[in-house]
Amino acid sequence: MPQLRDIITPVHECLSPEHTLSDAIQFVQRTKWDTIPVTDEYQKLHGVLTRSSLNQAILDGQPLTSVIHPLIKKDVIWTHIDSSVSDIQEIIQRAEVGNIVILNDDHQVTGMLTKTDIIFTLFRATSSLKDQLEEILVRSELGAIITDDSERITFANQKICKMTGLTQVELLQREVTSLISGIQLESMEPSDHYRLQLGNSHAVTRISRFGKKGCILLFQDVSQVEKMAQELQSVVKWKSILQTVIDNAYEGLIMINEWKEVNFVSPSLLELFEFEESQILYKPIHDVLPQLGLDRVMKSGLPEYSEMMQVKGIRYTVHRVPIMQDDEIIGVIGKISFRGLHEMKEVVRRLEKSEKEEKQTPQVQHETSRFSFEQILTQDPQMEKIIRSAMKSAKGNSTVLIRGESGTGKELFAHAIHSMSWRSNGPFVTVNCAAIPEHLLESEFFGYEEGAFSGAKQKGKKGKFDLANGGTLFLDEVGDMSLQLQAKMLRVLQEKEFYRVGGTERIQVDVRIIAATHRSLEEMVRNGEFRNDLFYRLNVISFEIPPLAKRKKDILVFIPFFMEELNRLNGTSITGIDPLAEKAMIDYDWPGNVRELRNVMERAMLFSEHGKIELADLPEYMLGHGKNEFTAFSFDSESSLMEKAERAAVQQALEQSGGNKSKAAKLLGVSRSVLYDRLKKYQLTVQE
Repeated sequence: MPQLRDIITPVHECLSPEHTLSDAIQFVQRTKWDTIPVTDEYQKLHGVLTRSSLNQAILDGQPLTSVIHPLIKKDVIWTHIDSSVSDIQEIIQRAEVGNIVILNDDHQVTGMLTKTDIIFTLFRATSSLKDQLEEILVRSELGAIITDDSERITFANQKICKMTGLTQVELLQREVTSLISGIQLESMEPSDHYRLQLGNSHAVTRISRFGKKGCILLFQDVSQVEKMAQELQSVVKWKSILQTVIDNAYEGLIMINEWKEVNFVSPSLLELFEFEESQILYKPIHDVLPQLGLDRVMKSGLPEYSEMMQVKGIRYTVHRVPIMQDDEIIGVIGKISFRGLHEMKEVVRRLEKSEKEEKQTPQVQHETSRFSFEQILTQDPQMEKIIRSAMKSAKGNSTVLIRGESGTGKELFAHAIHSMSWRSNGPFVTVNCAAIPEHLLESEFFGYEEGAFSGAKQKGKKGKFDLANGGTLFLDEVGDMSLQLQAKMLRVLQEKEFYRVGGTERIQVDVRIIAATHRSLEEMVRNGEFRNDLFYRLNVISFEIPPLAKRKKDILVFIPFFMEELNRLNGTSITGIDPLAEKAMIDYDWPGNVRELRNVMERAMLFSEHGKIELADLPEYMLGHGKNEFTAFSFDSESSLMEKAERAAVQQALEQSGGNKSKAAKLLGVSRSVLYDRLKKYQLTVQE
């Protein structure tokens, strides 16, 4: 803000009361002032002589030699040289003359504040303020628009030109609503932010109002901010992913700095050594985990592997890796491997055994799994949860018990578990306990020696446990096993060994058991039909596959899958299914589950004569099912089930459409002419 002394016109001479009119006229001509200060002999303010008083005296014919004393005005508007700008504003508002006399501390005239001074000062201040505001807008990267009362642009800075892709000439006098379409100026609130698109830029704007309808709009380009936010979000996402990987890593991780203090430790390592993070973080490594030997690598600078060590009966190894920066060791990372070591040992053992057998004997093909989890189709949340549980169970070596009605896919799950396990390259042997006569079950499981019984092969025969060695044995319908065989089965599960029928040599095997049943083993245990100890041996990991009736969304998944498969196998060319047939299949309860669905699909595709499955192609027992709404109507005995269902469907479509024939035909998936034929055939009337 300028000071008063910086904007006044300095006064170096004044008139005195004894000066003549002639002196005053010459003074006015020289200074061009409208108001002339008059001082006394002490140079103190006596009054002022105005140009209008001087002109009036001349017009009145007063002699030029007459003194100006009678023309002096004593009522003078004056102020002190150190007055504030607010004081000056008040004086100007009540001043009758255009100029203000400025006095110093001695009450002597030191200057005049004229209209010209005020105007130039305002011009300079306005110009300076404009420059400052424009500099602020440039520095703040804000776009600015000012509009008049007609909502036309009267000012636009360079930033808004860049944001809109228009020049200042193109923007000026343009209606602002053409830039911010979709937002009405009169509805905009000064306290709110409004998001809009300006050219290729995303912007946020605020409004400030002046005058009747004038406004100032400030625009913040948020395109770069959004890009930075996306990049930041990406970094946060990757950090979260990396942290999740570390938290769930099979290996424990630990890191020490150049002072041999722990500065990072993973949750899995804390769990293994039973530490809390606060107990180990930022502590010297030799105080908390000296057995890891990380400080040795700080000296040698060479990566190394430890011998096999043990904690809580869990074996582990340590891979020690130095962290280098500018050829200096600044820390050590320790990777502690303890999960999967047993499986890795087994893999190595089997590999060595396989290589040895390949050298000694020709390779013999064995049974293997045919399905994986990717081939299990579902849209049911409960099924997806079961699949996740089964996938987790595949990683271990524990016995798995799969429950579920016949035809739900228990064997499919068993195949998938084996395929995902570390035994996937080993044999997968299936035994249906319900399909083998009881007197043959023992020899089927354990094999027999030569001469064990009449009819036995000359060289004997290997049993299923022999064939499944190194792999998985799937016991289907395990609930149908005799109590005598259950006892021998329990011994194999406990001791991993057995005797062949008629044999005396103890045979050791490495087999994982997956069992399946549709029966309630708990009830069989209570009834004495199943051994309690064998049940608990089998029931380590257990899950039950829900019947198809409880996951009917999956029917719509299976229909196109089986259609494609059966077209390929049977050479049919079925392209779809009629909505009525599809609804009948969804309404049916499917006691035979997925197996029955596949059989029905195969029958319907072979019977179809129109390139797609229709209601008539389905078995009649499905259409007569108690829960199928097509049976809710009674007809004479000569009517076919097909006609019953068709008439019921037409009636239902008419009811749902409120008698609108076009909508009813659309619901049925037929043309209006076909619908009219059905109405005529079944003598149905329409209430419109």
